[in-house]
Amino acid sequence: MSELASKYEPDFENRIDLSVLQKKMDAVTSEVKKVIVGQDDVIRKLLIAILAGGHSLIEGMPGVAKTLTAKLIAKSVQGDFKRIQFTPDLMPSDVTGSAILELKSNEFQFLHGPIFGHIVLIDEINRAPAKTQSSLFECMSERQVTVDGTTHPVPRPFVVFATQNPIEHEGTYRLPEAQLDRFLFKINVGYPDLEEEKEILREHHAQKTGNKEDLVQPVVGVSELIDFQELVKQLYVHEDVFAYIVQVIFHTRSNPNLSLGASPRASIALLEASKASAALQGRDFITPDDVKYVAPNILGHRVLLTPEKEMEGFTSDFIIKQIVDGIEIPR
Repeated sequence: MSELASKYEPDFENRIDLSVLQKKMDAVTSEVKKVIVGQDDVIRKLLIAILAGGHSLIEGMPGVAKTLTAKLIAKSVQGDFKRIQFTPDLMPSDVTGSAILELKSNEFQFLHGPIFGHIVLIDEINRAPAKTQSSLFECMSERQVTVDGTTHPVPRPFVVFATQNPIEHEGTYRLPEAQLDRFLFKINVGYPDLEEEKEILREHHAQKTGNKEDLVQPVVGVSELIDFQELVKQLYVHEDVFAYIVQVIFHTRSNPNLSLGASPRASIALLEASKASAALQGRDFITPDDVKYVAPNILGHRVLLTPEKEMEGFTSDFIIKQIVDGIEIPR
């Protein structure tokens, strides 16, 4: 361990044992990589989101295994997995559920929709109209659904993975900033490199029969996942790391290239995701490097470029990297 990292260690003996968490999350990664070639960073970020109890928006071209990766991670968890295919004609009740009249009792009974799962995959989220997308707001932020004045809690843990295509605009609806802010991460899935694509072809050729997804087995239980999420919350945070997170957020609000900076919700997201990142490495304390690792995926979709910079071809990810790199790490 570096001298810098040791500065952020807690100075008390009551340390948190993260060995089981690390072992189980490594097992999830191993199961997913039985099918998925490459995408190590994507898998890691999705596991961080699960441990932090946050949702992820996965963006990438068709055919880069966005949906498959999310499905396999969900399959490695012994929980209730639901998938919702968003389409232009999807109604809010198709997501949340609705009250139906029970003829025998002559009373209305609530029929749970597919949002009531431990891990919910929403495919092509930007294909549904705003009214249906808005039905997710309460579910994602408050972990509950209110129908006809009655509140129904979703199960714990509750994590949403949503996918979207960045280039297809016909028949799609842009996600509003308020909804984007409900996602802990926005993760961009790129193309594999040459060696990875060769490996994809080899594995496809070798898999003559059967379903590749059947290779993945559940390795972590729902109750374990809840325990892991509670453990992550207890990680130690040095005062200098709090100051570093605040500096990053404040610089997004004063940067001349951005017309909209990050909110306090982004500060909390940085903190919780940094804890989960440290826990995956078996550390019970976070460092500024954890913050730097998760910052682009947390802040990129929460800020807006000025029109001038957008016309010049800049991206919010580029500006966020400039901000993070420009802030001196406390030593």
